[in-house]
Amino acid sequence: MNKTIKEQKAVLLLLLSNIFIAFLGIGLVIPVMPSFMDIMHLSGKTMGYLVAVFAMAQLLMSPLAGRWVDRYGRKNMIVVGLILFGVSEWIFGAGTHVAVLYFARVLGGFSAAFIMPAVTAYLADITSVEERPKAMGYMSAAISTGFIIGPGIGGFLAEYGVRTPFYFAAGAAFIACISSLLVLKEPLTKAQLAEMAAQADESTFIRDLAKSLQPLYLIAFVIVFVLAFGLSAYETIFSLFSAHKFGFTPKDIAVIITISSIFGVIVQIFLFGKMVDRLGEKKLIQICLIVGAVLAVAAVFIAGFWAVLALTCFIFLAFDLLRPALTTFLSRSAGQEQGFVAGMNSTYTSLGNIIGPAIGGVLFDIDINYPYLFAAVIMAIGLGITFAWKERRWGEMSG
Repeated sequence: MNKTIKEQKAVLLLLLSNIFIAFLGIGLVIPVMPSFMDIMHLSGKTMGYLVAVFAMAQLLMSPLAGRWVDRYGRKNMIVVGLILFGVSEWIFGAGTHVAVLYFARVLGGFSAAFIMPAVTAYLADITSVEERPKAMGYMSAAISTGFIIGPGIGGFLAEYGVRTPFYFAAGAAFIACISSLLVLKEPLTKAQLAEMAAQADESTFIRDLAKSLQPLYLIAFVIVFVLAFGLSAYETIFSLFSAHKFGFTPKDIAVIITISSIFGVIVQIFLFGKMVDRLGEKKLIQICLIVGAVLAVAAVFIAGFWAVLALTCFIFLAFDLLRPALTTFLSRSAGQEQGFVAGMNSTYTSLGNIIGPAIGGVLFDIDINYPYLFAAVIMAIGLGITFAWKERRWGEMSG
């Protein structure tokens, strides 16, 4: 029995590591953006598009990848996804032309589309209905940590060369791939995979999207979109804003993001559960959106390393708490439709990650302060949408 529990913990840790590495790659590009802009003479718009194209590729590949996860198995798709991810990071690191960088980000988006539904399905297979929300919460924390700590690691590694972060990510992906081959076992039998493949053929992305527009899910998914939109617009521009406005180096930016990330993760691990018990998911989500909007506006008016560090700690904390609050909220309302909800969560997150950086980059070229003010407006809109939960008795429907 103990051996089985230990094996399950090892599998869970490896799955979370895989999803963490995938989202680490999204963030790695951020602290070296100013250097890439200088070296390759790129505009803020192009840099925003480089972040957005990853999410666009992920969104386009996700419906097909979801069916392949049911047809070919969870383990196989995780391994293929990690190989693709490693190759994409290596190509980005070696690239000297903007077209090569775009190609690398497309491959990276494909890899995330393979890894995310495969890990989600694997987690659902090895956990009971009671354990599942907790496991999904862990996955959300891994995504959040990877996405936010990526720039910190990228900034430190950039001290050894602007391309070093990408070679590091490629190496980490290949190590994770080998570990997955050795440790993971396919959780479903061939008969179960054949049955699920038949069911997957009956489902389509358009049907799933239409289903996500039902009142039970729509408001929560809109908030998922708003969160991804606001966070990606804010974080994509953060390094450009800090470098151009304050003259911060990649190392300065890395220190700020790393300390902010550690602060957020500590609060998330030790206080998130208590906050949900005391406030409930809805109220916690609303508080985080208020804090995020206010601090995004404040970011335009502050100056100095310590002030930027303090503000970034709390704005990232608001984002860190928002993600698992939404995931828990969705998991509790999903019942037997965990796969559908996880897939749509990924879809709406991808949409936000596409549009946020693209608009943020365009606004940055117009005025350095506009992306932050824009992110504040988006979060304020999200806050307004949450009040519809009460009107529609969302909590009663999900309960």
